[in-house]
Amino acid sequence: MDLRKMRIFDTEHIQSSEERDEYEKDYARLIQSPAFRRLQGKSQVFGAGTGDYYRTRLTHSLEVSQIAREVARRMQKEYAFLAHKVHPGLMLDPAVVECAALAHDLGHPPFGHKGEEVLNRLLAEEHGLAYEGNAQNFRILMFLEKRAGSGSGLDLSAAVLLGINKYPYSLEDPGRIKGVYAMEWESINYLREAWEMPKGCATLEAQLMDLCDDIAYSTHDIEDGIRAGKILMNPTFFEDQRLLDNLIQEIVDDQGNVEVGWEQVDMHAMVKQVLADYLTQWEQIYAECNHESSRTRREMKARWVSRFAQQVGIIDDPKKGWKRVTFVRDGQEDLQLLRTMEILKKVAWVTLIKDFRVQRLQKRSEIMIQSLWNSFKVYETGRMIIPPDWTQSYEQHKHKWSWPRMVADYISGMTDAYAEKVYTELFASRSGSIYEMD
Repeated sequence: MDLRKMRIFDTEHIQSSEERDEYEKDYARLIQSPAFRRLQGKSQVFGAGTGDYYRTRLTHSLEVSQIAREVARRMQKEYAFLAHKVHPGLMLDPAVVECAALAHDLGHPPFGHKGEEVLNRLLAEEHGLAYEGNAQNFRILMFLEKRAGSGSGLDLSAAVLLGINKYPYSLEDPGRIKGVYAMEWESINYLREAWEMPKGCATLEAQLMDLCDDIAYSTHDIEDGIRAGKILMNPTFFEDQRLLDNLIQEIVDDQGNVEVGWEQVDMHAMVKQVLADYLTQWEQIYAECNHESSRTRREMKARWVSRFAQQVGIIDDPKKGWKRVTFVRDGQEDLQLLRTMEILKKVAWVTLIKDFRVQRLQKRSEIMIQSLWNSFKVYETGRMIIPPDWTQSYEQHKHKWSWPRMVADYISGMTDAYAEKVYTELFASRSGSIYEMD
C-alpha cells in the first residue's frame, strides 16, 4: 500500500471512483464541501461582506494554495533528493500542498481570531476544554463534514491530512496551545507512526503550506489595508513613533517568532529600515505605474510575493534530525528575510486589527458569540433551538461527543452573517421569517 495515499476509513477505495488520482479526489471533496463554501462568509481581516474588494477566508485560502502549489513545483526541480522519495514525509507534491492550503483555515469560527479567542475562553472557563482553529480543522475534516458514502468526514488521504498538520501534537499534552484534539489525534498519530515520522516534526508539505500562509498574510493583508485607507503610504504615517513602538511591542510579545534571531540585530533600527525601504519601493512603483494607486498596490503585492516565494528552500534541521522549509540564501537560512516578513505581518496587525473601529467590530462579535453560547449551552433548552440534524448527530455520538463541544462546533461553523442572523432572531424584536431555510 502507498502510505501517502492510504485513507483511514476507506483503505480499499471502495467508496470512490478509480478514474481519478487520489489527490484529485481530495481536491474535489474539499472544494465541494459546505465547510469550504462557508469560508466565503468568514472574516479575514475586515468583516466578510464589508466590501467586494477585501479578502475573506475563502479568497485567502485560494491565494495560499496558488502560492504553495507554484513553490512546490519549483522546489521539485531544484532539490534532487525529493525525487528519490526516501521518506513519505520528505516529499513535495504540488497537488497535496494545494489541498492542504485549501483546507488550512476550515476550523476558523466567525469573526476571525476574536471568534476563536472567545470560544476558547468559554470552553476553558466552563468545561476545562479548548477551542483551537487548527485542531478544529481536523474535527471538521475527520468527523463533522459528511460526503456521499462516508459517515466519517471527508476521509482524505494521509498525505493531505498530514500536510494540514503543521502542529503535530495532541492538545492534551501539557502546555500545548496549538495541536489536534485528542479524538482526532488518535488517527493522526496512527498515520504518523505508519510513516515513521519523527516526534514533533511536520512533513515538508505541511511546513511549506504554513510558510506560504505567512507569505500571504504579510503581503495580501497590507494590500487590503492600503485599499481601506488604514495604511497610508506617506512619510508621516511610516515615521510615526507610535507605529514603531507598537510594531516593536508586538514583536517582543509574540513568542512564535523567537527563532528568527532578533538578538542578532538592532530591532528598532531594522523595523525603521524595513518601513523606510517599503515606502521608497512604493514611491518608485507609483511613478512606474503613472501614479495609479490601484496598479501600484497590485504591483507591490506581486513583487513581495515573488520575492518571498523565490527564496523558499529546504535545509537540514540538526536539532530535530529532519528537514526544514524556510527562506534560504546561499545554502543557509535567511533570517533577515524571515525577520522582514515578521515586520510586515505586524504592520498589518497593528494598523488593521488594532484599529479602534475594527476593535469595535470585534467587541460586537464577542458579545454575539457569548450570547449565542449562553443560549445553547444548557442541553434541555439549547436542543430546542438548534437545528434537528445537529441534535440527532449529538444523540448518535454523545458517548464520545459532549454537548458543550457540539455547541462550539455549531457556532464555529457559522459564517459571520449567519451568526448575526441567529443572534438577531434570538435577541432582536423581529427578524425575517420562520420559513427561511437554515
